[in-house]
Amino acid sequence: MLPSLIHAPISLVNRVNAGDCVLADAVFELSRSAGSSRGAIFTRSNVVDFMLDLVGYTSDENLFELSLLEPSFGNGEFLIPAIERLLIARTRALTAGEVVGCIKPCIHGVELHEDTFQSTRRAVIALLEQFEFSSIDAIEITDAWLVHGDFLLAELDGGFNFVIGNPPYVRQELIPGPLLEEYRKRFATLYDRADLYVPFMERSLNLLGEMGQLCFICSDRWMKNKYGGPLRSLISQRFHLRAYVDMVDADAFHSEVSAYPAITVISTGEPGPVRVAERPSLDKTTLRELSTALRSQAPPQMIKELHGVVSGSEPWILSATSNTELIRRLEQAFPSLEETGCKVGIGVATGADNVFIGKFDDLDVEPDRKLPLAMGKDLGSGHMVWRGYGVINPFTDEGPLVDLDKYPRLKRYLEGNRAQITKRHVAQKSPKNWYRTIDRITPSLARRPKLLIPDIRGDAQVVFEEGWLYPHHNLYFVVSDEWNLRALQAVLLSNLTRLFVSTYSIKMRGGYLRFQAQYLRRIRLPKWETVSLEMRARLVAAAETLDFEACNSAVADLYSLTTSERNALIQKI
Repeated sequence: MLPSLIHAPISLVNRVNAGDCVLADAVFELSRSAGSSRGAIFTRSNVVDFMLDLVGYTSDENLFELSLLEPSFGNGEFLIPAIERLLIARTRALTAGEVVGCIKPCIHGVELHEDTFQSTRRAVIALLEQFEFSSIDAIEITDAWLVHGDFLLAELDGGFNFVIGNPPYVRQELIPGPLLEEYRKRFATLYDRADLYVPFMERSLNLLGEMGQLCFICSDRWMKNKYGGPLRSLISQRFHLRAYVDMVDADAFHSEVSAYPAITVISTGEPGPVRVAERPSLDKTTLRELSTALRSQAPPQMIKELHGVVSGSEPWILSATSNTELIRRLEQAFPSLEETGCKVGIGVATGADNVFIGKFDDLDVEPDRKLPLAMGKDLGSGHMVWRGYGVINPFTDEGPLVDLDKYPRLKRYLEGNRAQITKRHVAQKSPKNWYRTIDRITPSLARRPKLLIPDIRGDAQVVFEEGWLYPHHNLYFVVSDEWNLRALQAVLLSNLTRLFVSTYSIKMRGGYLRFQAQYLRRIRLPKWETVSLEMRARLVAAAETLDFEACNSAVADLYSLTTSERNALIQKI
């Protein structure tokens, strides 16, 4: 057991790896952090009641025979209403002369933050006293219910009927190194750039009992992003996505958040259709009707039922429209972009742009140690208009870093900025290679014709670059040895591309989309050899003139779209 670092009824972490003081210190550091850094976002009471209703945790049920876990109870937004429902159910049963057993197994709550734990503990004790428990009994029950510790490390028996809550939003870079390492050992879903709520979901799912239900409100990014793949795969293999409620633009929290929230109900048991509701009004009447609709066997008009949403690690498409059907048809009929000989990549990240990037002529290094750089602002007109910036290249054409002794101007420049360069994580990780950029620079890419696509846009912005600029990290690039890049540009400028990206991309405020590599690779494309000479000419002409109507028309013919599909594609997606 780790040393007891904080005076509390239950130790800070229950039976973590024996005596690991470094890990204990990391947990202690996280436990004392302020609310914003530890991911504390508090849910409105109407939403809490809706979620409890949604899983059937209602006071007309014999809740004293069931168990509920809240893995990060904070100020008790979920915990207190759940306990109230439990106590009302108990009172009802006792009044009716029923036998009610001990309620100590009915609630289990975990909270890491010290002050929050103590204040909520006091509130629970007071609530029990209101229901006529003695002070001694109230303290004893509360201390059986609540654990002061790290949910991802604490020992828990499992077998819960319900797991409900709002898991913490914490980026990996805010987690102390030893703790993050321990999390990675324990949780397969802590993959790539996953936030902390992802392993919270993994552990919560694994603690469900037979016919158990998890109901969380959290960011929806994991449902489509790369880092959510392992969690989606876990759910596909062992669980059932029962309900999904899109809460984007709904005022679900007490403070404004940048995340796009969704409520999901995931259960053990046999798989079936997913019941979906989008952006409901948060008044009590609407939410009460919606919870009934999502639990009912006869779906009313306010929800939809979808089949085939969960499939391995594939992104979830939680909409049912004619455009979704079109996407599915094209995915079956055509190969992916990269299967047709195209390659998608991203430009260089340096970790210190103000050192490695500057006006090309002002970078005082050897001529072969810098490359002209394409940046997002160069693409504003839809054509490439280079503003004269460059990037320092510390790599040889063969791949390794250059010998600085052979490049005195480069050495002098980098040594003059060494203090800033060595602050970067990539330099601290490998001090010998302190002057490398985060991404290796391959000069041959600059010399290759390419299509450049900015990350965040309302519509696809695809610019042809003839082959002399290296892309910056806020630009994605597409190259091909098969497809004519001008013809490909017409396809990528069309509404069809926006449809693919909007289907798989996470939502952004203002209607913007992320034109990232993982979404661009989803685009389906005919093999170049199957494209007629006439169609090739149409596509090239449409791209060269940036005629978007001509791009859409040519692409509709290229994919042999039906009349209804064409009409849907012409409209703003």
